[in-house]
Amino acid sequence: MISEQDRHRVSQAIHEAEKGSSGEIVVVLARQADSYRAIPIALGLFLALLVPWPLIWLTELGPSRIFLIQLAVAVALNAVLAWPPLHLALIPGSIKRARAHEAALREFSSHGLSRTQGRTGVLIFVAAAEHYAEIIADIGIADRAGPAVWEEIIAELIAAIRQDRLSDGLMRAVQHAGLILAEHAPPQAHDANELPDKVVILDD
Repeated sequence: MISEQDRHRVSQAIHEAEKGSSGEIVVVLARQADSYRAIPIALGLFLALLVPWPLIWLTELGPSRIFLIQLAVAVALNAVLAWPPLHLALIPGSIKRARAHEAALREFSSHGLSRTQGRTGVLIFVAAAEHYAEIIADIGIADRAGPAVWEEIIAELIAAIRQDRLSDGLMRAVQHAGLILAEHAPPQAHDANELPDKVVILDD
């Protein structure tokens, strides 16, 4: 998804962005938000259930032969539908967005962004396979900035992902988020860097 050099560049951008505010930024990249295993399997089994009817109506095959054909079709369909590009293409967009959003919420919680001093944590989450990006800002900063500014960052980031410029999009998103944090959550006395300034890669 992103080279080691670009990961370092984004980490440096996070460090620079946080220096001008009391906020914390975490970037998480997932190759795919979910495995979606159940949906292709369910589709394959449903299609296999339709196989016996034309065989019953149009042939004189016995029940055991029809069952074997149905079983073979089910196995073949599941093998074909397991092919990753086809697998993902069969998933409705609404389901992909919902699963990616759920993954973003999990990452926000697991990286401690809801436990920062001042509640000014910001997650930039990308699910590459879904071409999905989301920013989750904690209550200490989300309402101060308003939804429009976060939506603008997301729109730019998604456009960069579609143009195969993920690292550039992340750099811009981090810098833009840093400006928002600097404006609405300026540095405070005794500020500390509470979370690592690194890009988290989720391979599964």
